[in-house]
Amino acid sequence: MENIFKLSQGAVEKLAEQYGSPLLVLSVDQIKRNYQFLAEHLPGVQLYYAVKANPDEHIVRTLADLGSCFDVASDGEMQALTDMGIEPQRMVYANPVKTAGGLATARRTGVNKFTFDSESEIQKMAKAVPGGAVLLRVRVDNPKALVDLNKKFGAHPEDVPQLLRLAREAGLDVAGLCFHVGSQSVSAEAYLDALKICRRLFDEAAKDGFSLRVLDIGGGFPIPALNEAIDIAGMLGEINGAVRQYFPETEIWAEPGRFICGTAVNLITQVIGTQRRNNQQWYFLDDGLYGTFSAIIFDHWEFAFETFKTGQKKVPATFAGPSCDSLDILFRDKLVEPLELDDLILVPACGSYTSASATVFNGFAKTRIIVWEEVRHLFAASEQLAAAV
Repeated sequence: MENIFKLSQGAVEKLAEQYGSPLLVLSVDQIKRNYQFLAEHLPGVQLYYAVKANPDEHIVRTLADLGSCFDVASDGEMQALTDMGIEPQRMVYANPVKTAGGLATARRTGVNKFTFDSESEIQKMAKAVPGGAVLLRVRVDNPKALVDLNKKFGAHPEDVPQLLRLAREAGLDVAGLCFHVGSQSVSAEAYLDALKICRRLFDEAAKDGFSLRVLDIGGGFPIPALNEAIDIAGMLGEINGAVRQYFPETEIWAEPGRFICGTAVNLITQVIGTQRRNNQQWYFLDDGLYGTFSAIIFDHWEFAFETFKTGQKKVPATFAGPSCDSLDILFRDKLVEPLELDDLILVPACGSYTSASATVFNGFAKTRIIVWEEVRHLFAASEQLAAAV
């Protein structure tokens, strides 16, 4: 698999000259490759792209054309996809705790698949979307995940039978179960444990008169990170094998987000200030913690930098963003080649939980996004080959 889109130095320089900095460059071809890789290694699994990872319209439309379904978490996401012409049948409202506005939008747009993990949610859904198809989210602890979502969501397995009964009594269509092992989970272990738990719960439900037909195995599939080697094909093979073993007759869904979009976007940022502070080198960039680098806080992500400097010894440096907030510090003691004012930096693999969580704090606009396939004609053929790997 070509698992990452990465611009060449020549492309970075030309794009910055043409469009300015900071700049996000999205490869829709990489989005296609990532989707097709998952489809190949999880055959028969219906993929629901987690829109929250990156809701860019180019990504959503590309995936829609490939046959993807979508995991939406709010009225805003449902409405945005509806406005793009995406059918409600291709969406699951996968927020276990839904707002009144979200449920009203689901009813109005025709979205009729939901997740829940508590008794209080049952009556809300039964009133707003009577007869809706529901999946009960099961808690599966995984402290090894980069972001352990089960600290906030998921019903304890012991509570599942009663919650299923209450949902049935409320007139909801109890379709199945779902789980999420957490974000950037780098081994199959947590998935295998969750599948065993869900198999037991499916069997217990059958004894109680349920015919559960859907299992959603969530997302969390990892992308390459700093100092981290991942055998993603092997990992998906293990998951697929367990799915076929435990659920050969069940409709299987998955909700990839980061894996689809994370490696498909590059950031071009520029040094706008340099100084020595407290005996350490500081560099100020034109994108920061309130912008694309929001993933440092919200996603605990450590970004790789490509400075295109060669033959120079790396030095520890502090990197800060452009805002007037002292919180806007990206890294401390990050080893990097010495930089100068106006130097360009390439940040690959920054497509997930970056622009999606960026703000306009301090009056700084969100970083512009362009599509690589729409601008690569600016480059000679030899440069095109070097620019996307």
